[in-house]
Amino acid sequence: MSNHEHNQAHLQARRKDDGVVVVELGGDWLERTRLPDTLAVEQELVGSPAKALEFEARGLGRWDSALMVRILKLHDLCAQRLVEFRAQTLPPGLAKLIALSQAVPEKKDAARKKEVRPFLQQVGEFGLANWTGGRAMLSFMGENVLALVKLLRGRAQFRWSDTFLVMQECGPEALGIVALINFLIGVILAFVGATQLANFGASIYTADLVAVGVVREMACIMTGIIICGRTGAAFAAQLGTMKVNQEIEAFQTFGISPVEFLVLPRMLALIFMMPLLCTFAAAIAIAGGFLVSTMMLDITPALYLSRTVAAIKLSAFLLGIFKGTFFGVLVALTGCLRGMQCGTNAAAVGQATTSAVVTGITLIIAFDGLFAVICNALNI
Repeated sequence: MSNHEHNQAHLQARRKDDGVVVVELGGDWLERTRLPDTLAVEQELVGSPAKALEFEARGLGRWDSALMVRILKLHDLCAQRLVEFRAQTLPPGLAKLIALSQAVPEKKDAARKKEVRPFLQQVGEFGLANWTGGRAMLSFMGENVLALVKLLRGRAQFRWSDTFLVMQECGPEALGIVALINFLIGVILAFVGATQLANFGASIYTADLVAVGVVREMACIMTGIIICGRTGAAFAAQLGTMKVNQEIEAFQTFGISPVEFLVLPRMLALIFMMPLLCTFAAAIAIAGGFLVSTMMLDITPALYLSRTVAAIKLSAFLLGIFKGTFFGVLVALTGCLRGMQCGTNAAAVGQATTSAVVTGITLIIAFDGLFAVICNALNI
């Protein structure tokens, strides 16, 4: 008999008179070799009732996890058939591994169940989360105000070159998307206004509708939302990546204020560029309304322009510019705050970016509604 045949794994099962099933193991039980199955043992256990299962391993040679898998399979089968499993008859090393694997039983309900919390608890947690977020925002605003005061006094750790670079990114480079969106807004307002006003024979007032709606509301709102999704997300991603790479901690180690060096240039850039972007957006939207009115309605270009100039008041124009600038401050605050609050892993950067955009747009819409209430109360 060759050495290979002598060391080949083999398994036999026999039943003793007292109802104990004995499993004889022999040869080398290695994963890379051909191994016998446990069908014979399973037939002995499933057939007539058995009292216990034990092993005889005097001829067992080398073994690895392949033997462990089959022994554990027999253990589970014994547990199902209520048959005693005598692991102590195994070799000492194998018996210890079997005991270790069964020390902590597998949890059948390991899947996390959704916790059902009382309604009042959910309301309380929601309120606490918003309170904490509001305090963080107010604290961050306070730090920025102090940084701005230090800048006016010439003591801030601040570089104008950084501000000019951000101004280029959020100003001239954003003109394309701002022009496209606001042009379409002007076209839509003209179409809707013309359709409704034509029922009363007042199509000429389409110019007034577009001019007032764009200058007071739509130009600043749409520009703020565009800048929030474009620039606010970029702020959060930039600062979040710096937080992940521990660059912000490095600034603090060297005694450099992250708010003065990183946040203040971005906020000033949006404060300087938002009035120009809102003015540009209003002009483009009026051009969209002008195109629709002159090409599809019986309105001459001169009449449309004269109605537009007459409808736009200085107070409405300044109100739109002020709201646009305020929305720019909100975008800078939310983007930079979420970036500074970012976690220390790659997923946290995406979460911070998403949170910055959602928070920024929500605040823009909420404060625009507040401005509308205040302006109505003041008859502006």
